[in-house]
Order: sequence, then C-alpha cells, then structure tokens
Amino acid sequence: MSSTASLRRTERAPLSAAFTRDGVATAIAALLFTVILVSFRPFQPAGAELTGDGGDIVNQLGFGSLGAISIFSLMAFADPRVVRSLLSPSWLLMLGFFMLSVVMATDPPSAMRAAFFTLIGIMTMATILALPRDAEAFSKVIIFTIVVVMGLSYVGLIVFPNEALHTADSQEPEHAGLWRGVFTHKNVAGPIMACFSFAGLYLYRRGQRLWGAAIFCAAMVFVFHTGSKTTAGLVPLSILIVVLPSLIGMRLGTPVLFALAIIATAVGTLGIVFLPPVKYLASIYFPDMTFTGRTTLWEFAGDMLAKRPWTGYGYESFWGTPLLLNQDQPFDRPWDIRTIVHGHDGYLDIAVLMGIPALCVAVYTFLIAPLRDYMRIPLRKENIYLGDFFMMVVLFTALNAFLESFFFRRADPVWMFFVFGVLGLRQVSLRPLAVRRQS
Repeated sequence: MSSTASLRRTERAPLSAAFTRDGVATAIAALLFTVILVSFRPFQPAGAELTGDGGDIVNQLGFGSLGAISIFSLMAFADPRVVRSLLSPSWLLMLGFFMLSVVMATDPPSAMRAAFFTLIGIMTMATILALPRDAEAFSKVIIFTIVVVMGLSYVGLIVFPNEALHTADSQEPEHAGLWRGVFTHKNVAGPIMACFSFAGLYLYRRGQRLWGAAIFCAAMVFVFHTGSKTTAGLVPLSILIVVLPSLIGMRLGTPVLFALAIIATAVGTLGIVFLPPVKYLASIYFPDMTFTGRTTLWEFAGDMLAKRPWTGYGYESFWGTPLLLNQDQPFDRPWDIRTIVHGHDGYLDIAVLMGIPALCVAVYTFLIAPLRDYMRIPLRKENIYLGDFFMMVVLFTALNAFLESFFFRRADPVWMFFVFGVLGLRQVSLRPLAVRRQS
C-alpha cells in the first residue's frame, strides 16, 4: 500500500491476477493474518498459554515458520520504503524496554522463549500491512481472513460445541453457554469480533456493501453471544468517536474525543484505586464497583510496583510465578492472586513487568503517536476510510486494555489486532494509498 494512483473504483480482476507478484503477496498476507488469529491450537481453551511452552513442538514449528515466511516476504515482495517506515523511534525504544525486561526476568531462558513468540507476532502483523500493494488488495486480505476465522467459529458451534462454547464443567462454569469460537476465551472472541465489525464498516464505506454488511452483522451477533456487555458497548462508542466527527466536517474532533475517552476510562478504573479523591467518591456513590474483583488485583499490583517502580519484576516474572504462589491469601480477598495469569489491566501490567519509565514510553507509542498519525493522514478517500478503520481498532482495544491485559502477551489475537491498528495508522499516514485503474 505505497503507490499513488487513481481513486476510481476497480473492475473485477481476472483469475490470472492471483498468480502475479502482487497476487502472491496478497495471498501470503491473507494466509499470515488468518493463521496468526486462528493460532496453531484452535478450539483449545489453553491454546494461547501453550504458545510460550518451550516443549510445545507444534507452536515452535508453527511460529518459527511464520517468522521465516514473514522475513522472506518482506525481502521478496514488500516495498523497502514501507518496511522502513514501520520502524519508528518510539517503537524501537519500546522494544528496547521489552528486551530489558526479558534480561531481568527471574528465568531469562523461559522469558526469551515467550518473547520470541511476541516478536514474531509483531513482525507478522508488520508483514501483513506491508505486502498488499493497494486498497483493493488490502480489502481482499481482510475479507479472506474474516470469512475463514468467523466461518470456523460459527461452524465450531455446531461441530465442536464443547470447544467453541464455554461449558459448565470448565474452570469458569458461570460462563456456560457463551460463545468463544476458535479462540481460548469469550474475552478474546468478543474483542476480535468487534474488530471484525469495524472491518465490515470499512468495506461498506469503500463500496463493498454486501461484504461489509454481512461481516458487520455476523460479527455483532457473535459479540452479543459472548456475553460481554463491555465489548458490546464499546463498539458503537468507538464507531461514533471516529466516524461522526468526519461526517460533520470536524475531523479534529476524533483525537480530542479519543483522548477524553482514554482519560475518563483511566480515571473510572485505575483511578478508583490510586487516586484518593476518586476512590473516596467511588466509596460513597458506587461502593460495590469492583469490576468483578479487579480492584483487588490492581491494589495488590500497585503495592508490589511501589517496591520496584523503575525496572518492574521482569517479563513473565510476576503473575503466576513462585513470587505470588508463596503469598498469603486473605479470606476476604475476592480473587486468589496466586492463580491469576495477568492483572486484568494492560497498562498496569506493563508497569509491573517493565517499570514506570516503560509505561510512559508505552503511553506515547500506543496512544499519543497513533493520534499524531491519524491527523497526518492524507485527505484522500481511501486513506481516510482505512485510517478510520485502524483508529476504531486502536480506540476499542486501548479502552479494552483497562479491563484486560494483552500487551506483549505473545501472540494473543487482541494484542495482534492492536499492533495491526497502531502500525496501520502509521503506514496510512505517510503516503496516499494506491487504487487500481480500470482497464
């Protein structure tokens, strides 16, 4: 997606176009996107956790192959200018903090294996963005990926109901009957389907109305059946914040509303734990607001962070480690911190694992830089449509990160979509998108 061309609609490409250099690049991008979302352990509740297991040969070979294909594709098919543009200084600094946390981990070899999967995931998403040569090719990548992933998820409800649905005999029987599809949990399936709905809206806006409407409706039906009220509420909010200002000729309103939404959510979640005035007001007017026990986790994480604020505890070296297994469990604590795999707040987890300086870099890289990139998007139809899609993804996942933790979490599909949105905004802001001319 790097060359300037006409914005006129394209006619259907002949079958032979699939075997051209650009056609092969598009096919590789679609395959990579599909595999990284479905994973090598679909329909398995523990699939995501297995990606960091050093003895899991399936994931070792699978992700190793993804990395090799990505490197080959970037060298053989991608425009070098596009590849170089994805390497922003803030991302390099953020990855520097990430690797420092790996070195400081209590078990560096194990942390390095987990980091290996994380880095491959980031590189794969960058490859997916760099390979399509124009907006039409990018649309094909999106359509193929969504049809396969959503199709497998819906088929799984019938063919593999015990795997595609939460069941009463699982570790969380209260979720029985809720949909998760090919993913490990409803809290992963819901956000991914929400991002699919944004993709459907993008396709609809650029003229592929049948595909767009079908994808949007199918994705939202799945979202509602995951039982996630937060996800269902954030989807229309994200759409309104991004699309409405453009429709009324106030494109600057999107970054302003984005910032206000992030600040309000931060105050309404972490603020009731760490900001005394907010905590006091919450105790008076919302005494039972604990976000299903998450405030207990955040209080504990904050206390532990105060002991190591500059460096954190190291990657993969806090939640689920002997450090917490040896902690006492008060009888009145809603959640047993000894069995928790993450802190249910991505921003707080970055601070706990990498330190407060790393969190500051993350805030700039993940929140401020995308706003800057959004305002730099060329005022051309295809750039605006695709930029709005990426912005909806970033806004939704950034808000979701206040209640879930997925940053640098190996190849977590929600993390992959977040990286996709952040890097996508940077790319679409740098040059006009190409659209094929009619023959």
